[in-house]
Amino acid sequence: MSVDDAIAALRAGEPVVLPTDTVYGLCVSPDEAGPVERMYALKGRQAFHPTALIASDVDALLERIPELGDYAARARALLPGSYTLVLPNPARRFRWLTGSRPDTIGVRVPALPGPSAEVLQAFGVLAATSANLAGGRDPRRLEDVPEEIRSGCGALVDGGELPGVPSTVVDLTGDEPAILREGAVLAAEVLARVRDFGR
Repeated sequence: MSVDDAIAALRAGEPVVLPTDTVYGLCVSPDEAGPVERMYALKGRQAFHPTALIASDVDALLERIPELGDYAARARALLPGSYTLVLPNPARRFRWLTGSRPDTIGVRVPALPGPSAEVLQAFGVLAATSANLAGGRDPRRLEDVPEEIRSGCGALVDGGELPGVPSTVVDLTGDEPAILREGAVLAAEVLARVRDFGR
């Protein structure tokens, strides 16, 4: 399907599947609980699991979550890239995305392929998780996305074969950065890049 189809589906509150810089993602508009709940139901994900925001750039994140300003230097040191950063969310924004940790929020600025970049640019931010069933294999091709997810989406965008390794998740809310999941970027590389950046 086309970029226009994906944009229209997202505006209608429907989930879409988009290629990212790591795996195929299941994406919805993050501004209301309803689309996020539909995304969780499709994936079979429990509500206490958080879901990240993906953004077209760091400035788009700051527009939506101004409290991240104190972490802008660290974010810009890593983004765009194959990272999910867990940052403080003192205003508890996007509470339907934050699961059991409403005082934190995960954010990404992926280096997206062309069609997905156009879609994301139209919204600034989207909610996104991997387009697999909970606990399933991360999809590297559109055909790897389970049929029950594909059939429940308003649009599917095929970006060919992707790396297939999810983002590395870095928690920057503590005194020292912590790697919650090592993925596309090695933990040692992440820690080396953020070591010199204060809050």
